[in-house]
Parts: sequence; C-alpha cells; structure tokens
Amino acid sequence: MSCWIGFARPSLEHNRLIELNSLNKQKRDVLRHSFNPINNLTYLTNHMTKLRWGILGTANIARKNWRSILHSGNIVTAVASRNSRRSRQFIEECQKEHPFETLPAALGSYEELIESPNVDAIYIPVPTGLRKEWVIRAAKAGKHILSEKPCGTNVADVREMIDACQRHHVQFMDGVMFMHNPRLERIRAALDDQAKFGNLKRITSHFSFLSTGDFHLANIRGAASLEPLGCLGDLGWYSIRFTLWAMNWKLPLEVSGRILSQTGSDAARPVPFDFSAELLFERDISAGFFCSFLSVSSDWAIATGTNGTIRLPDFVHPRKSNLGAIDINGTVTDDLVMNPQAAQEVNMIRAFSTQVLSGKLNEDWPDWALKTQIVANACLDAARAGKVVSLHS
Repeated sequence: MSCWIGFARPSLEHNRLIELNSLNKQKRDVLRHSFNPINNLTYLTNHMTKLRWGILGTANIARKNWRSILHSGNIVTAVASRNSRRSRQFIEECQKEHPFETLPAALGSYEELIESPNVDAIYIPVPTGLRKEWVIRAAKAGKHILSEKPCGTNVADVREMIDACQRHHVQFMDGVMFMHNPRLERIRAALDDQAKFGNLKRITSHFSFLSTGDFHLANIRGAASLEPLGCLGDLGWYSIRFTLWAMNWKLPLEVSGRILSQTGSDAARPVPFDFSAELLFERDISAGFFCSFLSVSSDWAIATGTNGTIRLPDFVHPRKSNLGAIDINGTVTDDLVMNPQAAQEVNMIRAFSTQVLSGKLNEDWPDWALKTQIVANACLDAARAGKVVSLHS
C-alpha cells in the first residue's frame, strides 16, 4: 500500500506530465492534447487516421461492435470490466475470431479506461440504469461516446449527458445501427415520391423476440433498477426512431401507450414485456408500434401514403443482405449481398470515427437520441397514467 506522509499525493495530471519526459515527440503530443478536449479534437484531425476505441463493459452486444470496429478500419486499444480477468477473457474470445494486430489492453476498472491516453472514443454498453455516470465521466475526460440504447432512464438524465458532451466538445451518438444503412436513402426517395407514394398517412412497426426460461429473472432487461423501460427501451426504441426519421424529426403532438404485459425480477417494480403505443402528428398522420419479449422474433415496418405503400420486412436487422429488402407498391428489391465491411453496424462505427477525425461534431446525432428518449418516456408515462400525454409545446 502506498503511503504519502507530509506530501500531497501526486495528481493524475502530474504523473502524466512526468511520463512526458520519457516519451518521443509523437506520444508527447498525444498526451498533451488529451488534457484538453478541444485540443484533443484538433490533434485527432491533424495526426490520426484511425480512431482508438475503448469498450466500457463486456456485454454480449460489445462483441458485435468489436467486430464492427475492426471491419471499419479503426482499432480497439482497451477493454474494461469490473475486474481484469473478465476483460482479458473477453479480449481473448474476440481476438480468436476477429483479431487486431495489436492486442488491446485488459483493464480492471472503468476508471482506467476513461483515464487512458490511448483511447479517443468509448463505446458504453453498460445497463441503462448505470450509463449516465459513465457517459458524463467519459465526456469530462475528453472521450467521444457511442452509447447503447435506450440512452437513459429518463429525459432529464439524457439532457444532462448530452449537455456534458457539448460542454466538453465530444461527440455523442446512440447505437441505432439501421440509421447507417444506405437503404434509408431509397426509402426517403420513395416517401418523397408524390406520384407513387403521395402524402404520408400512417407508419406501423413491430419488433419482438420470444424470451424463454427464466429470462424475466436472470436477464437484466427484467430488472427495474437497470432497465426500467423494459421492452419499450430495448425494442420500442427502434420503432420510435424509424417513425421520427420518417417524420423528418418532428415530434408527435400526443402519444398514448398500453402495457399489455409486465413482469421482472422485482415484483414490486415490474417492467413492460409487451407494449403498444399510438402517436399522433400534425396533418392527421399517425403511427403505431408493438414491441415484445413474449412474441416470435419479428421486425417490420410499413409506411402508408395516399397513393402507395412501403414495406420493410426486416427494418432493424436485415436478414439476407447488408442492405435489406424494400417493398415499394408490391415490387420487392434486395441486392442479396453480404459483405462484412458494408454491414450497417460497420457503417455506424465508420461514420462515427470519420466524424470525430474530421474535427467537427455532428449536432444531429444527440438531438435524434434526445427526441427518441422524449417519445419513449412519454409513451410509458401515458401507459402508466392511463391517459393521452401531450408533447405539443
């Protein structure tokens, strides 16, 4: 155990400055600029060609983004868990299937990752109930942040997270992979086609999977303290996001919701396992969605206009290709190409990394995340209150 008697314990910055004397010029520049988020962004723009990622937590979804970081041409430099044994095991398993040239560091605490001078951006897949603290701490350390969804347990927390990122000049994005699928460009063109589609009238979507066994007790998605939005946050988030995107990011005037089934590990605080909602927009446009942990695996979306219909049989997870199928007025197209470098999750990492390395922050990404959180929480509030919730300001 270290003991400091009669002297102030050296600060982290003091220790890092001492280390500068023994490093070459390039490494000195990296560390100096990492003290200040604005300088760090400038340094990345001028000197880096690959973004150095850290993964905070070893959730299963992190394995997919490990692979995506590799295929995007960027690098994972460190993985952190509550103990180094778990992060080491995660790295070993991922490295076997999708190896980086340099083995990432296995860290035994989240704090080590946030303080690391070898990390530019952090992917944060920890449970929603824990996420706010680590997003804010990472932002204060000048790290750019890719957050799992839902971003937070409530709107106030997400505003605080985004404000911290803006204050410290770091990028924030939530990990909605389908937003980076080129298919959206074709869908937008179809929505804007007055002759074939007309005016948008209705958006309907569904996202579900069938949980088995003691899922409601053993999985964190059944724990109110960790995932209080239940299936609404885990699955409904995608339906809300697609709807807002189709509506060019206009919020609904009012929402209603219904918890069709609820359960969880805490009987006193059950979370939604079956949920449906209705959203009413201007010009009499409406949207409805259903999300569930208790129904067969399915994800589809339909947009109905005055002249036509657009159907997506796999709007969240394309099944037969990177692009996914599109049915426009009965004509189905799908390129049926599976290229790991072109998957939507790889596009997401590539877009984030390119944005950070450009030296400019994308202000739309955090705004989209906040609007999705606003609608999700409004739907849950409406369901619990048994009445319509107005979002019209």
